[in-house]
Amino acid sequence: MKKSDIHFSVELDNQNIPDKIFWEATDNPNEGINDTRAIAIAVWDHYHKGTLKIDLWTKDMEVFDMKRFYIEIMSGIADTLLTATNDKKMADSIEALCQTMSKSLEEEMKAAQ
Repeated sequence: MKKSDIHFSVELDNQNIPDKIFWEATDNPNEGINDTRAIAIAVWDHYHKGTLKIDLWTKDMEVFDMKRFYIEIMSGIADTLLTATNDKKMADSIEALCQTMSKSLEEEMKAAQ
């Protein structure tokens, strides 16, 4: 059986705010790239029927990038939901929300320039 490992390392400042985030994975498609400004991890707790989450971002993460990050996560969730459950209606609803949010973000970015 094949085994894959994913490891995260977070450097905190003196106020326990993430300063740097590093990751490595045995199946990393971007060889050599192992730093990031944000991570979002969700784990299904089947004992309590709920989601456990870890969301971390560095002080360097730009607000617009953070918004884009979560829009893209949600779009990926729509794809995964469709694959895992074949629930096209729910997946399409999530994707429609992502499109609305992307349009709003683009307008917000243009207004900020």
